Amino acid sequence: MRQGPTMMVVVGVIGACVIYGNVAPVPEDQPAGVMTVAAPPDTTGIGGSRRFTLLASGDLLSHTSVLTQATADAGGSGYDYGVMFEAVRPIIESVDVAICHLETPVRAAGTEVDGVIPVFGAPEQIAGELRAAGYERCSLASNHALDQGAAGIDATLAAFDGAGLGHAGMGRNAAEAEASVFEVNGVRVAHVSASFNFNGFSTPAGEPWRANQIDAGRIVADARQARAVGASVVVVSLHWGAEGVSAVIADQRRVAEELTASGAVDLIVGHHAHVVQPIEQVNGRWVVFGMGNQLSGMGDSTDCCGVRALDGMMIRTEIVEQPDGTFTVARPEAIPTYLGRRPYRVVPVTVGLADAAIAGHVTRDELEASLERTAEVVGAFVRP
Repeated sequence: MRQGPTMMVVVGVIGACVIYGNVAPVPEDQPAGVMTVAAPPDTTGIGGSRRFTLLASGDLLSHTSVLTQATADAGGSGYDYGVMFEAVRPIIESVDVAICHLETPVRAAGTEVDGVIPVFGAPEQIAGELRAAGYERCSLASNHALDQGAAGIDATLAAFDGAGLGHAGMGRNAAEAEASVFEVNGVRVAHVSASFNFNGFSTPAGEPWRANQIDAGRIVADARQARAVGASVVVVSLHWGAEGVSAVIADQRRVAEELTASGAVDLIVGHHAHVVQPIEQVNGRWVVFGMGNQLSGMGDSTDCCGVRALDGMMIRTEIVEQPDGTFTVARPEAIPTYLGRRPYRVVPVTVGLADAAIAGHVTRDELEASLERTAEVVGAFVRP
């Protein structure tokens, strides 16, 4: 069984724009998956170099239809997201650290969940379900981060802490605006999460640390500060781009250029467009501009993206120490996913094509069409 992140180091950057989440030890009794995915047997690497595998995935939104499915899967009372992730859980569990992106905050205790656009509020159970699916941490900064105000942020982080799930992008206090670095396989890794805007909402007066807005200069400064106190790798999750647009827009390129040119950021993974976007090297650093949706109620002709909103991808890479002590991020692999509906189930496309039991109710035609759409955008990065 893999060894997950095991410790946190606090970096003294009081009031920084970027918030790094905390992390708890990973239990050893992970539930079995529905298929076997081999994990790398040697985490020390050739010649004793340190290394770890990392996975990131697309947007998670609890629209009303997703909430309805979670209630149905719970037997009509409460919420159970686990069945929806069952087919991809072995892939998520196969890496050393897996990062999700929860685009919607959790509703405060005693209030109704809300899956209706433009304001969202997810049930607190989602944090534990994401942890059970194999994720160690999530990015939380998005255009919906302030939908439930400060109470929603407090509820979200309380739910994450209770589930042992690390987080970045939101804060309950100024101390949580300090950088934190988690450790995996002996490597200290900083995780940054920021969003291009908050849909017209503002952080409360005097509390800019509640949610992080993209500021390339601030991200670079905080990444450098994290490195100064021991971080060897910096991963940045950015909520950016244009909804429904697979092409990279000018703002994305500008921010990616500034972050990668600094040398302080090792990997950028993107969200928000709700469709798959390209993977490129910018200044020698890998940038995954957009991973599409993993779970949402989108996919109809009436929303921004039509059937493309059912497509997503998980990216998997290995980060390896070099002889000079620096770390290199390997060429990412794109693992396409497709969201089957009625019932909602996240299906790994190539695995589903090879095994009808994994595909479940999703047809071969649906999976082949999804794979073709994703391959048109990310091409040779698609994992066979």
